[in-house]
Amino acid sequence: MTQTTAHPLPMERKDPLAPPVEYDRLRTEAPVSRLSFPDGSEGWLVSRFADVTSALVNPVFSSERRFNSSAVNTVTLTEEERKNSGFAASFIGMDPPDHTRYRRMLTGGQFTVRRMKSLTPRIEQIVDEHLDAMEAAGPPADLVQQFALPIPSLVICELLGVPYEDRVSFQGRTSTLLRLDRSKEELLDALNGMATYMRGLVADKRRNPDDALISDLITAVPEDGVPLTDEELLGISNLLLVAGHETTANMIGLGTLALLTHPDQWAMVRDNPDTIERAVEEMLRYLSIIQFGLPRIAKADTMLGDQQVKAGESVVLALASANRDAAHFASPEILDVTRDAIRHVGFGYGVHQCLGQQLARMEMRSAFAKLTQRFPNLRLAVPADEVPMRSDMAIYGVHKLPVSW
Repeated sequence: MTQTTAHPLPMERKDPLAPPVEYDRLRTEAPVSRLSFPDGSEGWLVSRFADVTSALVNPVFSSERRFNSSAVNTVTLTEEERKNSGFAASFIGMDPPDHTRYRRMLTGGQFTVRRMKSLTPRIEQIVDEHLDAMEAAGPPADLVQQFALPIPSLVICELLGVPYEDRVSFQGRTSTLLRLDRSKEELLDALNGMATYMRGLVADKRRNPDDALISDLITAVPEDGVPLTDEELLGISNLLLVAGHETTANMIGLGTLALLTHPDQWAMVRDNPDTIERAVEEMLRYLSIIQFGLPRIAKADTMLGDQQVKAGESVVLALASANRDAAHFASPEILDVTRDAIRHVGFGYGVHQCLGQQLARMEMRSAFAKLTQRFPNLRLAVPADEVPMRSDMAIYGVHKLPVSW
């Protein structure tokens, strides 16, 4: 049965580690349901695993976005503002063949599995250094500021060639981009600040190249033989910088909270290091940090599940709901770090599946494996219900995670 009356996106969580309970009903009663957007328009909300993955591989559903395809806020940009945003050439919002041009260039030379694996020793060194510093400072500690955030920030800075000392500015602007309550003025200020910064950095790399990724992209030649323009470099670099630290940082913070509130699972990871790969996949499934789903636009009339979606209609694909679908995962409400959960949609699915997923996996495996070994008796320093959750952000997680040992 399809829900014909449009309703806002489910947002209220009864359990901070679970998606809104409304998704449980929608998956059964209205897996493709009418969705009302804050600007008064309507579209569709897709909540079932099979339908979400079907849409993600169907070229009828376009990934093009204009900073106004949000189901949770009304801030929109004009076409001119979007072009000047520094993200206009971001391939995450493109369809093939444009998307394919960038994707092949990056996966063929920059984000190869071999290159990602070569980063393992440095990632482990960075994790060890931050654990050393946390231990030296003594308890209590904020695991977000002292561990979860700096690790992926430093890794992506070194990978791209971004000075790590600039992290305060780009982390602050990223936070503004992801806040649900930011005004248009605040959004434009953050976008313009990131664009100005990255234009300056690209110009510097042209004059003084190094062996990091931005310099590699400057000299790289895509399949069409046309080198990347400054605006293309700007869009790619900003996307990688934002996505490369924000998502992994929140998975480490939120994942630690999940393990600490499920002590049997913490003990399983701590006492059985060989479970770490499965544990990371399970946390990616159980804790879907893209909490409001992925937006798509139908380019033509098509069927999704048992519902006809018309050309031009907006569709939101609820990854968090799909990852809790009992038709695909046994007892999906249970956190089980021994589960074989590899076919989840924590990184999306299809041609737009997260480019940096292998890097994120390596960072998470190292972080959780070493954290549980270094601090086997780690515990929350405040009651679990006092941990500030990122319900006000597009990327879910914890704002702070006070811990002791």
